[in-house]
Amino acid sequence: MTRLTEDAPFLHPDCEITETDFGRFTEVGRGSRIAHSRLGDYSYCDRYADIANAEIGKFSNIASYVRIGATDHPMDKASLHHFHYRSADYFDDATHDEAWFAHRRSRRAFIGHDTWIGHGAQIRPEVSVGHGAVIAGGAIVTKDVPPYMIVAGIPAAPLRTRFAPEIAERMMVLAWWDWPHDRLRAALDDFRALSAEAFLEKYA
Repeated sequence: MTRLTEDAPFLHPDCEITETDFGRFTEVGRGSRIAHSRLGDYSYCDRYADIANAEIGKFSNIASYVRIGATDHPMDKASLHHFHYRSADYFDDATHDEAWFAHRRSRRAFIGHDTWIGHGAQIRPEVSVGHGAVIAGGAIVTKDVPPYMIVAGIPAAPLRTRFAPEIAERMMVLAWWDWPHDRLRAALDDFRALSAEAFLEKYA
């Protein structure tokens, strides 16, 4: 019996999950918090990831302590503090500012298929990370990342492409991440043994 299944995410202890949808064969590491998001098929996050208001593609590899879609505070008002939007926590006769929370949830981050987000990286709201991209550990991503680009630093800047442009384009056309589960199993040995170019020669 496999540890991961199509039917429900594998949640490690102490996770906080709020209004989040999960695809098939997903996993959430210990102590992680995911809110108002979607985790696509085969994607996982390691320990203590904090993900809010995000669309995560398929086969995303999210390391420990990653923050995606960090929620913001109202910088243009008299105070930054919770008390004026989490007001019911402080005053018996007040309600939360639901318009503010709706605004937060509208600022979504998008993570493509087959991405790798390294330990402790942060991806800001309204940022898109393209298919196949790699975010180095500790990077703070404030701008969109093209497909198959490797970025690092604060703020994150391109280091190099993962594949040559023509290989990246062919890989996106192949879209192996949309293959059914049994086809992935049939190609498992080739995923393990072949270079990207050789894999494309065989399957594209």
